[in-house]
Amino acid sequence: MTNITILDGAMGSLLAERGADTALPLWSARALLDRPELVRDLHVEYIRAGAQVITTNTFRTHRRSLAKAGLADRAEELTRLAVDLAREASDQHGISRIAGSLSPLEDCYAPHLSPSADEAANEHDEQAARLARAGVDLLLVETMPAWIEAKAALHAALKTKLDTWFSLHTREPGRLLSGESLAACLGEIQRWPSAVLVNCIPTERALDDVLWLREYVPDHVAVGVYANIGSADGAAGWTTDEAVTPDEYARHAEQWADAGATIIGGCCGTNPAHIAALAQTFNHETHLRS
Repeated sequence: MTNITILDGAMGSLLAERGADTALPLWSARALLDRPELVRDLHVEYIRAGAQVITTNTFRTHRRSLAKAGLADRAEELTRLAVDLAREASDQHGISRIAGSLSPLEDCYAPHLSPSADEAANEHDEQAARLARAGVDLLLVETMPAWIEAKAALHAALKTKLDTWFSLHTREPGRLLSGESLAACLGEIQRWPSAVLVNCIPTERALDDVLWLREYVPDHVAVGVYANIGSADGAAGWTTDEAVTPDEYARHAEQWADAGATIIGGCCGTNPAHIAALAQTFNHETHLRS
């Protein structure tokens, strides 16, 4: 089997499970203010589980989200704090790569709220530069539900000259959550990132998405997936489906790898046990206590 890079699992839904306040509009960013040590500890848990890449808790640290809580002027500070917490965990426990999350400016489940092209370009340029200054190893453009914003975020990430992974939120294989044809959208890319992924999609559908990507993404570009377990539950946040056990998730992941995925992790609802199961399945070292 091709060597698989193990990405980490969820941050926001796991923070909620551990008792952190994840109320909107800040969601996972609230923990940077209230419980930064928990954010660091979750990174450590994922590293011990076998994750080779950990993702910064910057899903809601761009200026637009923070402004809704009256914290717009703290975007640089909180973005840097999130990266520092990931770096601290990495330095202490031996992970080599930190991915800076570059997320939708509004709601990843509401593509109709995506900003205009100019707004998206300006704001993603700003956040990508923040992440680069803070010292991430790569940029993970993630959970993008509409092409106008996805394209702007991709361009912003590539401008930094950092390695870039580009992850999309689909409603079915070949279509973004916005309904746009993914083939038409990807056809506009002139400079490819090093990887194209799908994320925050149901575990049971992910195989079809991977097969679609592997058919349409150039061979020199890696394909990846990190699926969710459960469903969004409005203001309540995330409801996890306990039926998808770590072993069950890993069984799905074997199919994704067979279909051509070489980057695999977990999204909302997953936890370090799911990542440990991936690491064990793909023969990576794990130090998670049983």
